[in-house]
Amino acid sequence: MSSGPAVLPELDEQTETRTRHQPPYHVILLDDDDHTFEYVAIMLLDLFAHPLETGFKLAEEVHKTGRAIVCTTSLERAELKQEQIHAYGPDPRSQHSSGSMTAVLEPAE
Repeated sequence: MSSGPAVLPELDEQTETRTRHQPPYHVILLDDDDHTFEYVAIMLLDLFAHPLETGFKLAEEVHKTGRAIVCTTSLERAELKQEQIHAYGPDPRSQHSSGSMTAVLEPAE
């Protein structure tokens, strides 16, 4: 053992720090015949803070095309939003509604 001063290794000042970004995901609401436009608009207001007008436009898109992107976000948040849609419950305005709507996740390109 030496009793001299401790020598620290030199730090490489040119080391790059790169922030890795998570790829975004779409939360996609799927159409069914068991929920009204009002249900969709209110659910989107409650879960995503979409204004009612936007909610009605998205409800119309779901009805016409079978699906609509309601949010694009990180995978973790997209999974949370999907769970919230699935837990939202049946439409009290529809006698055919026995549960929540369905949403799927897809990578955003």
